[in-house]
Amino acid sequence: MAEVKLFRTWSSPFALRVVWALKLKGVPYETIYEDLSNKSPLLLQYNPIHKKVPVLVHNGKPIVESLVILEYIDETWKENPLLPEDPLERAAARFWAKFGDEKVLPSIWESFTNEGKEQEEAIVKAKENLKYLEEELKGKKFFGGEKLGLADIALGWLAYYGSSVFEDVAGMKLLTEEEFPLLSAWKLTFADGPIIKDNWPSRDKLIAKFQATREDHLLKKAPK
Repeated sequence: MAEVKLFRTWSSPFALRVVWALKLKGVPYETIYEDLSNKSPLLLQYNPIHKKVPVLVHNGKPIVESLVILEYIDETWKENPLLPEDPLERAAARFWAKFGDEKVLPSIWESFTNEGKEQEEAIVKAKENLKYLEEELKGKKFFGGEKLGLADIALGWLAYYGSSVFEDVAGMKLLTEEEFPLLSAWKLTFADGPIIKDNWPSRDKLIAKFQATREDHLLKKAPK
């Protein structure tokens, strides 16, 4: 019986963060795939408040919320640290991880789930947030410097979902090399890392899933 279990879905970018962290640390684990339309009793038991993935179970004890899980993994398994030693640098990594979830992701999702003028306005907001990330990468290979760390893992969805799948499905351009040269370079470097690229979900399956998701959102917004 595995000491570490990960409850996830095949497509969740939040669960993918945990996959990357565990593999970067060399931690063996068992994967339990969830169907969120028919959640298992175990998932509801381990995450009764949010009732969602990812959930990491270590020695029978659940840890929920992907950014919290990343820090737990980093504190529990010391190999290949995700956070730097310096307190100021650790705070910066946490800030950018949170900025990604609270500002970047919602603005890109708003762009993705709208069309016409609403989409254009949302893209302006999304690009404003991306500019902050571009600025932060000046003189650096990764958000923490020369080594991949917590902020990169937290923002990793941007390298595949945000700048590829979402753009193609919604017919929009967000992260262009002309406007965001540093972020574009980071995206390629991050996405091509051995552990990172080996664990991306099927692009074709993601396109199909998010096409259906977008159509559903647009249908709900359409005038009755």
